[in-house]
Amino acid sequence: MSEHVNDSYVQRAQKEGYRSRAAYKLLEIDERDRILKSGMVVVDLGATPGGWSQVAASKVGGGGKVIAVDLLPLHPIHGVEFIQGDFCDDSVMAQLEEKLGSKKIGLVISDMSPNISGINMTDQARAMHLAELALDFSIHHLQSSGSFLVKVFQGVGFEDYIKLMRSYFARVVTRKPDSSRDRSNELYLLGTLKI
Repeated sequence: MSEHVNDSYVQRAQKEGYRSRAAYKLLEIDERDRILKSGMVVVDLGATPGGWSQVAASKVGGGGKVIAVDLLPLHPIHGVEFIQGDFCDDSVMAQLEEKLGSKKIGLVISDMSPNISGINMTDQARAMHLAELALDFSIHHLQSSGSFLVKVFQGVGFEDYIKLMRSYFARVVTRKPDSSRDRSNELYLLGTLKI
């Protein structure tokens, strides 16, 4: 707990009005890869507490659209439309399609992590399953020039997941933002459909 409270990114997030330190991870990746563009449509899977949605909304502006989806409630964020539920459920997909209208998704972002049990094999399997679900969603809903950014954890299934992403995306790169804790085995994979 003291590590969290004393974390410079946690303190910075509180000072700058971000809902979580994770906002800086997306800001760093965007600074390097320019994935968030004015006017684009972004879907944030597993959005709560909303740090990534905040960043996305500020970058896409009024002409863009950010749709956040999570099982947990999300306190309203200016410029973000929220759907509470499982993005794999038909009813949630229907709501998402209604919010999209005729617009196409330019970017899917997923910083999802399972509830940690403390049992490494179980936690890794759950994390990879969430990443696989997010990948499946992206494959079926991204526009032809779209991108997909997902958090993964190094461990069992990681190499197979990268291979799977490379079978769908023209370019896949690995990112480890400075704001990601050193002791964490999390990485971010960014897939782009067209180079």
